[in-house]
Amino acid sequence: MKLEFNFNQSGVIPFRRTKQGLEILLITSIKKKKWVIPKGYIEFNLTPFESAKKEAYEEAGVYGTNETIELGKFENKKSIGVCHVKVFAMEVIEVLEDYPDKEKRERKWFSIKEAATKIQTKEISNMISLLDSKKK
Repeated sequence: MKLEFNFNQSGVIPFRRTKQGLEILLITSIKKKKWVIPKGYIEFNLTPFESAKKEAYEEAGVYGTNETIELGKFENKKSIGVCHVKVFAMEVIEVLEDYPDKEKRERKWFSIKEAATKIQTKEISNMISLLDSKKK
């Protein structure tokens, strides 16, 4: 009998307001270099949103507001079990030049439409597409 584990992760969709509309910050994954959002395991002493904000700093080099808007959740089946992921919106208030994953990842701002097409995880892509209507 194979043991399966349940994991809890959280992530943020970092955004900023520009004259052209909202822009979404995406980062590349370390191994496959696919466009993703900052995401990681929820630390035991942090709320899901606090943990997601910490990932945004470490992986993307951004700080955001403390306004918490949960955009949704989804399950990601892995070989060792099921990962439950909560995703939040986070308005970026500061972009850092130096941050922990700077040498490991690329980061780039995209329009909502472009960001939604770059993300391969359908659930996250849908959340990005809906973000424009939620943030007006």
